[in-house]
Amino acid sequence: MLSSTRIEGIRERISQIDNTLCDADTQRNPRLLRELSTERNSLARILDALLSISDSRSLLDEMHEAVTGDDEELRELARGEIPQIEERLRELETRLRVLLIPPDPNDSRNVVMEIRAGTGGEEAALFAGSVYGMYSSYALARGWRIEPISARESEKGGFREIVFGLAGDCVYSRLKYEAGVHRVQRVPETESSGRIHTSACTVAVLPEAEEIEVEISSEDLRIDVFRSSGPGGQSVNTTDSAVRITHIPTGTVVSCQDEKSQHKNRAQAMKVLRSRLLAVKQEEEMAKRSEARKSMVGSGDRSAKIRTYNFPQGRVTDHRIHLTLHNLHGILQGDLDGLIDALVAADQEKMLSDRSVK
Repeated sequence: MLSSTRIEGIRERISQIDNTLCDADTQRNPRLLRELSTERNSLARILDALLSISDSRSLLDEMHEAVTGDDEELRELARGEIPQIEERLRELETRLRVLLIPPDPNDSRNVVMEIRAGTGGEEAALFAGSVYGMYSSYALARGWRIEPISARESEKGGFREIVFGLAGDCVYSRLKYEAGVHRVQRVPETESSGRIHTSACTVAVLPEAEEIEVEISSEDLRIDVFRSSGPGGQSVNTTDSAVRITHIPTGTVVSCQDEKSQHKNRAQAMKVLRSRLLAVKQEEEMAKRSEARKSMVGSGDRSAKIRTYNFPQGRVTDHRIHLTLHNLHGILQGDLDGLIDALVAADQEKMLSDRSVK
């Protein structure tokens, strides 16, 4: 039997959170507001699963009693219901085990995404543009807000590098699996012989950091201003509005020139710098606590080839979970849920397996 004390404890905690969320001080603290909302949503899902399991177990007990009763018609009905109730109970218990997996503390965060052209020259830059379009379409479909931060365009309309923010519900929890090397196989428009080329771009998914989480001393920064430029180096601004910030202790360099205001470019560059430094800090803390997970799912390793987009065959293959989908056009148009749902399921299965071994 499920402990009624456990259920009441969860209800009490949800009530406490509700009261705290209504507090004026909480409303003025975005970080606390996000953390409490995330905890409440998680507890509500666990409570729902516990209550459903309790109801199913009670119903199963009733059916077993009916099987031993005097009413033949009721006995036959109960025999038919028991397998269905047992299957439902197994599903609910699996769901509860998944809900009890310790959540990734970054899951509720917004993200800063960085896409950079890799091997393949101009074709890689064009592909980076396609990948940016894929994530933009996915974000719009989910109602997320897209915030351009910086971009370096290529001669033919692609991107050497593009950095942008995404804000909304469950952004990091959905996109953290996208970090890594994305490879494309297709015939470039410039290829007259019809030969298939392979090129790639790298994707970084950084949880957005708040100022209070990453202390950055002004003495550790070198800030340079310069005139922004477009593809090929042509000037697009007659004032020194572009900003380059160097974090001296780590050597991290961030540039931003998309805004016409130097103040806005500096703010955007600082956002990216904080997110990069937070990612490094969290990786170091994770390494101290435990060995890196062997599964590449969700590891965020940008050096790993995670996915191939094959145009001649119209397929997309995710190499981490050996999944191939013949929906290349749809995926590049932002239909990513099939891929991401499979990655989430594989990640959960891996964590459940690790917990059972322990």
